[in-house]
Amino acid sequence: MLSINNLVKPNSFFMIAGPCIIEEENLTLEIAEKLKNICNSLDISFVFKASYKKANRTKIDSFTGIGDNKALEILNQVKNKLDIPVTTDVHSVNEINNIGANIDIIQIPAFLSRQTDLLIEAAKTNKIINIKKGQFLSSETMMFAVQKIIRSGNKNVLLTERGNMFGYKDLVVDFRNIPIMQQFAPVILDITHSLQQPNQSNGVTGGNPEQIQTIAQAGIAAGANGIFLETHPFPHKAKSDGANMLKLDLVERLLIKLVSIKNALT
Repeated sequence: MLSINNLVKPNSFFMIAGPCIIEEENLTLEIAEKLKNICNSLDISFVFKASYKKANRTKIDSFTGIGDNKALEILNQVKNKLDIPVTTDVHSVNEINNIGANIDIIQIPAFLSRQTDLLIEAAKTNKIINIKKGQFLSSETMMFAVQKIIRSGNKNVLLTERGNMFGYKDLVVDFRNIPIMQQFAPVILDITHSLQQPNQSNGVTGGNPEQIQTIAQAGIAAGANGIFLETHPFPHKAKSDGANMLKLDLVERLLIKLVSIKNALT
């Protein structure tokens, strides 16, 4: 079973990365294998992520997935064929019961980070639980989300910073949130969702991906334990969150810079 100690190391950072959602088998395996090879070459611990379905799209006709069973089968292929730990979002207690055994990290979406029943049921799996901080929450209040996991008998908790709402159509990362939340659990910085521009009038979330490197570098300098990013070979063709993704062929260049920053700090 994947443990916190496998990921959180004092002189390095880990990465959770992959496409926003599973679109099809070959593409998913291609992304996962390339990311694995990059991380292996740089000695970065890697967890593959992809939503098997999207439960929070703005428009009713937005793409939500290729079918739960088919998507989960592909996620299992990544885990077993490529020997990579995997994570995906859960949105309800029933989902945890259905898929919890097949994933290494259970991710709680930001908009569900206060859902007590969901957190308690996730904790019962004894898997690592990654709680994404709601855009509407302060870093200090994430202590209570962590307590829900720990008091349910599970000490394997991660927190993810992904910005706070600024006005109605933008997010801002307050880097003070990283050391504040590290008082409760190791902290990941989501370097792509933090650059979303939500609540657009056309019903499609925008983004500001040219700032990914800036956010990532600042996060590593601020002491983040890990980074989270979404990537795709062709972000403009991605079926979800393409506007804030990092193009797959830019990932290695970014990680080399982040390793240099981390090494300079240790």
